[in-house]
Amino acid sequence: LTRTDAWPGLKAIGAITRRREVALKTTEETVYYLISAPMDAARLNATVRAHWSTRNALHWVLDVTMNEDASRNRKDHGPQNLALLRRMALNVARPEGSKGSTKAKIKRVRWDDA
Repeated sequence: LTRTDAWPGLKAIGAITRRREVALKTTEETVYYLISAPMDAARLNATVRAHWSTRNALHWVLDVTMNEDASRNRKDHGPQNLALLRRMALNVARPEGSKGSTKAKIKRVRWDDA
């Protein structure tokens, strides 16, 4: 395979070095990104931060609100179907006007037989 066969649309490769300091321990890692548009370092950094910010926020809400990580469904299309239903429920619950957390809103809906 040539490079273009392996990664169609590849325009640039970016690298970001992450440093994490916790208490007295410092860890460092370099992460590489295959990107479809040439960009400068500042734009690559902003793009990566925006991606992970959105991703972490959604997954945190799904786990805390709907206990998604504890789901035992592993067969056939079950995991994908349940993930879709969870996201649909979040999309309905978030804009609903009552006070309280998303978890509390979903709990109230479960109690309502109507």
